[in-house]
Amino acid sequence: MLRKLWLFAAMAGAFALAGCGVVAAPCRVGSGVIKAVPIVGHVAATPTDACADVIDPDSISRS
Repeated sequence: MLRKLWLFAAMAGAFALAGCGVVAAPCRVGSGVIKAVPIVGHVAATPTDACADVIDPDSISRS
């Protein structure tokens, strides 16, 4: 029974991390917060956008 539960948990984790969008989320959220700064926000957010694009290049939300 424990083996089946472990297998289910491993498969659920694999499906949850498909595309690495979960891992790239902190970079994307940080980028959104930085972009809220007037005038320099978009320029200052360039490194965090690059970080997120390296982790998850096929993201749905492009900004």
